[in-house]
Amino acid sequence: MTVDPIRNEYGSSLRLTSGRENDAGAQFVLESKGQWWHAGYHLTTAIVGPIILTLPYVFRGLGWGLGFFCLTMMGIVTFYAYYLMSLVLEHCEKQGRRHIRFRELASDVLGSDWMFYFVIAVQTAINTGISIASIVLAGECLEITYSSIMPNGTLKLYHFIAMVTVVMIALSQFPSFHSLRHINLVSLLLSLGYTFLIVAACIHAATSKNAPPRDYSLESSQAARVFNAFTSTSIIAAIFGNGILPEIQATLAPPATGKMLKGLFLCYSVIFITFYSAAVSGYYTFGNKSNSNILQSLLPHKGSALAPTWILILSMKSADTKRGIFSKRNLIPRLILRTTYMIFCGLFAAMLPFFGDINSVIGAIGFIPLDFILPMLLYNMAYKPSKSSITYWINISIIVIFTGVGLLGTFSSIRKLILDAKEFKIFNSNVVG
Repeated sequence: MTVDPIRNEYGSSLRLTSGRENDAGAQFVLESKGQWWHAGYHLTTAIVGPIILTLPYVFRGLGWGLGFFCLTMMGIVTFYAYYLMSLVLEHCEKQGRRHIRFRELASDVLGSDWMFYFVIAVQTAINTGISIASIVLAGECLEITYSSIMPNGTLKLYHFIAMVTVVMIALSQFPSFHSLRHINLVSLLLSLGYTFLIVAACIHAATSKNAPPRDYSLESSQAARVFNAFTSTSIIAAIFGNGILPEIQATLAPPATGKMLKGLFLCYSVIFITFYSAAVSGYYTFGNKSNSNILQSLLPHKGSALAPTWILILSMKSADTKRGIFSKRNLIPRLILRTTYMIFCGLFAAMLPFFGDINSVIGAIGFIPLDFILPMLLYNMAYKPSKSSITYWINISIIVIFTGVGLLGTFSSIRKLILDAKEFKIFNSNVVG
């Protein structure tokens, strides 16, 4: 077996997996040069994004009490899960096995070839789904703002989705995760900025003379309330989801010990500020009329705007490692492959803009197994805590609970997607869900 030994902070020879020296992802994309605050930027961008605009809609399906409970518990569980995963990565590194990808970590710790491909499949589905959902949301926000400024304008939703896709194509050309650190810092600041703007817009709407009537009642049908609750829970899982923590930790310059915990504290500080303020202000203002994108509630297609438009405008192996990262041999394939991928995501987003539905399905079948189940399983397998210890049983309890939540969430999310699809036309100008 070909190995690439390096020295780590524990003074031992650290062995990387076979063929890593010819792995473009390892050599280029996941270069290990970052500090803990860079990891914090990456984590925040991976979790906190415009998807928080759907949090009032989540509360619509859960109500005040259950909404706060689920949001808080998901936050606690994901922080715990990500911390455990960082410990497992450090544990493997101490033993001379440094992993830079989730799939390698899962395969090694669980000793299973099929787990390697399971994680690849889930990560691919998550990344594609999130790319599509992000394009839909960004295009929708632009379209809402455009329609408010030019109500008789000729541009449709798919035009703005195409514009966003072009921007995403440009961003996708950054060669490495580390090279995105400054953009992700800007993203962190923007997440705070547009959250404050949305909160201000909701407060303005709630106190204006045209304030919408507020009704916080849930569906009258017991079955509908149950389905909505699990759909909302799946969306929260997608909102908190971060299926690339090992890859983010791989960007840290050694020694990595303790750095991810600092990065997590930075990330979750932003999460606390943005998630609760967006959820509370949006649901307080619109109640059970909250839309899957709160901007649709603030700037409805029919009726007068409930917030100043200007406020909302402010918000929004393909390589050869023996050659340079910007060499023609590596640049052209990267340009073609990433552009093609983003065009596919943009086309899918324009054809089927199911924003809320996409997020709930992604949360149920992607983020719940990857972020709410596997980290606890990996920790129990790697550290082998005593079966009489509280840590062991906390992890087992989380695994069992979220396995059930994931199964029920998958069913309810797909059901909602099918119901919405019956009323949908391809290249619709309005986002569904």
